[in-house]
Amino acid sequence: MRPRLAITLGDPAGIGPEVVLKALAEPAIARSCDFTLVGTQKLLEQTYKLLSPAQLLADPESLKILNVDLEKGDIVPGEGNGVTGALSFAYLEEAIARTLAGEFQGIVTAPIAKNYWQAAGRDYPGQTELLAERAGVEKFGMLFVAKSPQSNFVLRTLLATTHIPLCQVPSALTPELMTLKLELLISCLREDFGIEKPTIAVSGLNPHSGEDGKLGKEEKEWLIPWLKKESDRFSDVQLLGPIPPDTMWVKPGQAWQGNSNIKAADGYLALYHDQGLIPVKLMAFDLAVNTTIGLPFIRTSPDHGTAFDIAGKGIADPTSMKAAIELAIELVK
Repeated sequence: MRPRLAITLGDPAGIGPEVVLKALAEPAIARSCDFTLVGTQKLLEQTYKLLSPAQLLADPESLKILNVDLEKGDIVPGEGNGVTGALSFAYLEEAIARTLAGEFQGIVTAPIAKNYWQAAGRDYPGQTELLAERAGVEKFGMLFVAKSPQSNFVLRTLLATTHIPLCQVPSALTPELMTLKLELLISCLREDFGIEKPTIAVSGLNPHSGEDGKLGKEEKEWLIPWLKKESDRFSDVQLLGPIPPDTMWVKPGQAWQGNSNIKAADGYLALYHDQGLIPVKLMAFDLAVNTTIGLPFIRTSPDHGTAFDIAGKGIADPTSMKAAIELAIELVK
């Protein structure tokens, strides 16, 4: 049986429709799953008409499309607003409802613009939080996965905190939150990737991981004792850290480039958004996939934004969307 996937278009004024149609023009992807697009059908037809035959796109007439249209005006590529925010929200709502009803096994989401969700009156930090709310789960996380084309090394990075201001990170980080995220990561590595005894690197918060309290007290006061406690609890998991944030990414960077002598960790636990995503995007900008773990179904998404500045121009790169679909297929299987 081919995995049944819903693929949402994201913000219709962004590059979502383009990268989705480009990704589905790949014969291997089209054959490997039973997919349904969730979005506005006339928009897909307009995108196809605008960009083909100069670009290789899947023809919407040959695709299964679950049409969602709020009939609130024309969509202009590159011009996001409250209407496009409402549409992207509606696409995801429909996909979640049908997945929870058993129609699909997973969801692949094209990028949305959070500010236009706000303009549409939808007060969510992002798609991850809506997915978790509708699925009724409190324990969830943002895991970024990328496979190196040079070495086949797989970089897996989980964020302890996500879309919050940097000044709120120290107060948001607690032993309880770290335990929740660590348990999610261990479970994911075992159940989704088949790594029974994983090695996990945990980052420090401060420069030099606090340098014994001289550059910040969080490591000394609770992070190091927490790590010791969790190492004792998970005796079959090798926990490394807290590793200074400026050196934690050296080994995965070398492994990514193909250095076979480097033993990189199976998973990396970063403490805040940019600490984890700057190295991920530096190594794997076009290849990284955002995966929501802790849900009762698979969800993946390309690790890039709506790119309004190039929407409708035919130059959007579908590599990350292809990787998101391929990873969803792999995880469902």
